Amino acid sequence: MIIDMPSTNTSQVNAKLVELREAGGMTTLGRVLTLVIATEDGQQTEEAIDAANDASREHPCRVLVVARGAKRAAARFDAQIRIGGDAGASEVVVLRLYGPLADEGASCVEPLLLPDAPIVAWWPFDAPAVPATDPIGRLADRRITDSANTKRPIKALEQRAASYTDGDTDLAWTRLTSWRAMLASALDLPPHEKVTGATVTGAADSPSTDLLAAWLAESLRVPVRRVKANKGGGIGSVSLQRRSGPVDLVRPDGKTGTLTQPGQPERKVALQRRKVNECLAEELRRLDADEIYADALRRWRKLNTAKSGAKTARKPKAGAS
Repeated sequence: MIIDMPSTNTSQVNAKLVELREAGGMTTLGRVLTLVIATEDGQQTEEAIDAANDASREHPCRVLVVARGAKRAAARFDAQIRIGGDAGASEVVVLRLYGPLADEGASCVEPLLLPDAPIVAWWPFDAPAVPATDPIGRLADRRITDSANTKRPIKALEQRAASYTDGDTDLAWTRLTSWRAMLASALDLPPHEKVTGATVTGAADSPSTDLLAAWLAESLRVPVRRVKANKGGGIGSVSLQRRSGPVDLVRPDGKTGTLTQPGQPERKVALQRRKVNECLAEELRRLDADEIYADALRRWRKLNTAKSGAKTARKPKAGAS
């Protein structure tokens, strides 16, 4: 069921939600959190709602969508309530804000938050430079961004590293869960030798590849080489060097990986690129700070800064022969 409420306000939206609840059409008792989605109005809005609906089947929640419209338009507040089959296992309230109201998302969602329930903010596309200080971010216990879903993914990752605050996370990191699990399990098998170095190959604009390299450098305390692939997207391969031979995890097609290591038979492993709804559902399972992500992000920033400094040092001075 979809209920449109053009030119309305938060009081009327709240009253309508209470009316629907009293009529028995929906309940808030089983809602475990409030998910606030901040995005621009348009097709992207529906993509984010679809992902949230899928994730809500694991985490029943109230979804509040702040869809910013044209700022030069007249001030207007349109709302839409979705329940039942149009809202997965959640209740979705879409708030379309125009004109001066486009920057007032936090004040518009605050009266609609579930009482005594955690709040998660998600920017599925472009995010503020410092999510923790954004008005919507200040309301949230956790803040989810997605560096890979921006026009300049590596620049977005730089912003995440510079502004990290406990409670921040990024879906570019969540997409690494399968890779991290496979590599960790491979090192649990004999021969139990020390890793002396690693090579991570992936697309030049893949923040997940950068984070995987940083995680390995932080976890193993070994030199890690980041190789930029010419073709394909995302992570292509990881090689861990050991005395008896390398541990290689290669994914040529974005779906199935091949794990090879000395003394073990070659194995095919599932490494399909994860969908946004899967990553979102995983992130909604925890509300505490992700310390491993924070360490990887800190190491990536350190490595990136050192690399930039080396390039500057090698640059010849003007007039040098």
